[in-house]
Amino acid sequence: MDDKAKKTLSAIPLLKTKAGPREKDLWPQRLKEEYQALIQYVQNNKVADNDWFRLESNKEGTRWFGKCWFFHNQLKYEFDIEFDIPITFPSTAPEIALPELDGKTAKMYRGGKICLSDHFKPLWARNAPKFGIAHAMALGLGPWLAVEIPDLISKGVITYKEKSEQST
Repeated sequence: MDDKAKKTLSAIPLLKTKAGPREKDLWPQRLKEEYQALIQYVQNNKVADNDWFRLESNKEGTRWFGKCWFFHNQLKYEFDIEFDIPITFPSTAPEIALPELDGKTAKMYRGGKICLSDHFKPLWARNAPKFGIAHAMALGLGPWLAVEIPDLISKGVITYKEKSEQST
């Protein structure tokens, strides 16, 4: 892990409650910690002029969705994000999906789930249950976008869409 990643990671609060959605008594506390860590991470990103995603969840905190974006050659590429909290969470990391990129890169599973197995999943396993959704974004989706999006653009697999086209 490079120094920038370590600095980013050290600024995201670690989570204390080991609970998944099935632990009805502890899940609300874990969910509160998840939101606190996400809010801190987003605030850190804004201060660093590196705001790159928005997330929200269903009422139960088991289904998450939002947008992420990546700037390349001064153009903003925006993608939908979605994931479910696994039943075995926090032992198992969420599988983050960018559905509109499904089938466009080998580093993706069916349904647009990004491939994080080589680098991120061992890191998550060593740090569960202290890692949460903010850590998955910072150490999973963020680096994946930084590598894959410029490559997909250079190959012509994805092209820039004007704002009016993106919202239709």
